[in-house]
Amino acid sequence: MGSTEPGFLPLDYEERSQDEMIVRAEAFHELMSRRRTVRSMSSRPVPLECIDRAVRTAATAPSGANQQPWKFVIVDDPMLKREIREAAEAEEKANYESRFPERWVEALSPLGVDWKKPFLEEAPLLIVVFKEAHGIDVQGNKVTHYYVNESVGIACGMLIAALHNMGLTTLTYTPNPMGFLSRILQRPPNERPVMVLPVGYPAEGATVPNIARKSADEVIQWNIGGRST
Repeated sequence: MGSTEPGFLPLDYEERSQDEMIVRAEAFHELMSRRRTVRSMSSRPVPLECIDRAVRTAATAPSGANQQPWKFVIVDDPMLKREIREAAEAEEKANYESRFPERWVEALSPLGVDWKKPFLEEAPLLIVVFKEAHGIDVQGNKVTHYYVNESVGIACGMLIAALHNMGLTTLTYTPNPMGFLSRILQRPPNERPVMVLPVGYPAEGATVPNIARKSADEVIQWNIGGRST
């Protein structure tokens, strides 16, 4: 039996039959297999209640020592979006013109990616994810956080899945450098920007690159019964 001593609660768990597990697994895989990064977005507003639920879902992610080292800043103000786009494009233009190695630019070319980032303004809102490099207690003292990158990465994955599940599109935009996000959004020094997720509906006639994901054989290795396959 699980511990019911102070500090612990009984596990809220519902066991499912194997048949139901398979059905649910197949349905979720089918849903997520249709997820694509979308760079052409409609400006049509999205239900803020849905965004709230998606972020709340992301915030249920496991984290090192349960420190939950994340902040999600939701931006729909046109002026802020314009400021973020201008700052991002200034950095990206420098990247493409002088910072990026030629092989990196060549790798991005088939995806139709360049320094212009119109989606930062076109999307009805942006979710900017920050990681807390360390916490601050009520006395203002520094609190060490553990497994910050791993924890925030899991939360971001859950956020993307939640958004796709409700029928919205997004893309993971990680400008480099991205310190301008902290400045524009006036975040405290212990927070570091991780990514920007423009969120919305696809623009009419939106297209995506004709690319394929790796096969299961390329990404899965089974070690079953002492044998690797």
